[in-house]
Amino acid sequence: MRLRALLDTDALGLKLLGGEDELDRTVRGVMTTDLRDPSRYLSGGELVLTGLAWRRDAADAEPFVRILVQAGVVALAAGEAELGAVPEDLVVACARHRLPLFAVHESVAFATITEHVVRQVSGERAGDLAAVVDRHRRMMTAGPAGGGPDVVLDLLGSDLDLRAWLLSPTGRLIAGPKAGGPALPAPACARLAAEHLAAGRTARRGPHRITLDGTTYSLFPVRSGARSPRAGRDGRETGLSDWVLAVEADASDWPEERLDLLHGVTQLIAVERDRRDAARTVRRRLAQEVLELVQSGAPPAEIAARLRVAAPVLLPGLGSAPHWQVVVARVEWDAGPAGSGAVAQSLLEEILADPRSTGTEPSDRIAVAHCGDEAIALVPLPAVSAEHDGPEGGILADALLRSVHDPLAAGLDGDGRLTLGVSAAVHSAEGLRGALEEARHARRVAAARPGRVCAAGHQELASHVLLLPFVPDDVRRAFTARLLDPLRDYDRRHRAELIPTLEAFLDCDGSWTRCATRLHLHVNTLRYRVGRIEQLTGRDLSRLEDKLDFFLALRMS
Repeated sequence: MRLRALLDTDALGLKLLGGEDELDRTVRGVMTTDLRDPSRYLSGGELVLTGLAWRRDAADAEPFVRILVQAGVVALAAGEAELGAVPEDLVVACARHRLPLFAVHESVAFATITEHVVRQVSGERAGDLAAVVDRHRRMMTAGPAGGGPDVVLDLLGSDLDLRAWLLSPTGRLIAGPKAGGPALPAPACARLAAEHLAAGRTARRGPHRITLDGTTYSLFPVRSGARSPRAGRDGRETGLSDWVLAVEADASDWPEERLDLLHGVTQLIAVERDRRDAARTVRRRLAQEVLELVQSGAPPAEIAARLRVAAPVLLPGLGSAPHWQVVVARVEWDAGPAGSGAVAQSLLEEILADPRSTGTEPSDRIAVAHCGDEAIALVPLPAVSAEHDGPEGGILADALLRSVHDPLAAGLDGDGRLTLGVSAAVHSAEGLRGALEEARHARRVAAARPGRVCAAGHQELASHVLLLPFVPDDVRRAFTARLLDPLRDYDRRHRAELIPTLEAFLDCDGSWTRCATRLHLHVNTLRYRVGRIEQLTGRDLSRLEDKLDFFLALRMS
């Protein structure tokens, strides 16, 4: 606001004593002080209010005014409540330094002036930022991107003194303030993303508020135009795709104008996101073409030719065809429509992004297509040895799950599930079809596990454990009851510990000596217990078939 505007407000009770030619100065803040040297608390652009308690005699006026001018103060307002009329020595000193001077009537409280100035300055700052945001939006609509989310967050910091971070639904930091405090740690990012997704499952309108480690954040969803809610579309899918703008402030008491401004900022960031999604179109199309060839049984030479086209796009400058890994994802809802390949595609692109990377294009080396209810990713692995297919390097299901589990589990809690399957790495077109089936099979293993977000890798497909989740529940119960219930009943009546003995015996591969040592028993005592197990069940633990039956029954129980 301009100094001139202060004189136009009668309620402030200000009278100009000097500085008529400087009334077009801009006021950026207000401070009340009676310190002889308040410079440490001044940053420039303030209107200073003083009750003159610092003044002992006429000689004090000159150094006080000089300090204010050197600090960049735009005007001084002196109260008449203590000394009556403003002293002439202060008027002369202000005139000498060209500092506008106002007298404040004794009936007007400094708090009234402060409140007025703060309200006007905040409103103008918001208006200035809104104009900048609008101009930036028009520029991006008309041409290339104007700097990305970092530019918008810089505007929030410089114009509204708000620190803010842009996060993906998996908790990856996309953008944040360049300065002004410590960085937001990864656990805090994951927690904020989880709270955002959990809040998104409710009908409450944002922003959502959360207090984390003593700091309050307001969470604003960022929805791209391509994924905004549409008629007939399940809103749960939209929520899983949202980015989130986490602002370090409590927005619950903000006026509507300020909230509207922040919603405008999220729309501006959404424009940048739409540009990123558009840039992914080529990679998605490449993945779709390769997968169609693989699933149609095309000759390996034709698939290899398509892979040679894809490699330079995904890994520019690589020079040779990389290994490939396949990741399959599926989102399924507890009720309502079937799983959606589109939302699984969006999630998989974000899941496969390096969680340590920042920016809007961290996954430009990943091609993700969706086929029906499935999303399928082709991930190039240039670092894997070319001598043979295998698990060296590449994506591990456990690590993938750890990096995204908490936020996505919060977003799916009570509504749906996300299951992931990861193949081994292959170095040829001939191996790609097998990798796809391997990833699909691993995903089915993950789907048989409890939990909202589950993953399984190719390593688990070479174990008997693979078969257990697919045994029907009634068969499982009948099989374990027939073999183990007699032993449990006997243990309950006699405290004989036949079940622990059986587990140890099988774990020691039927070795009497090792098992007796582990259980701290005499070998004869162990033989008596094993004999009792065989008598109660009608099985012979010297036979491989009976050992295997007991082993599986224990695993399924």
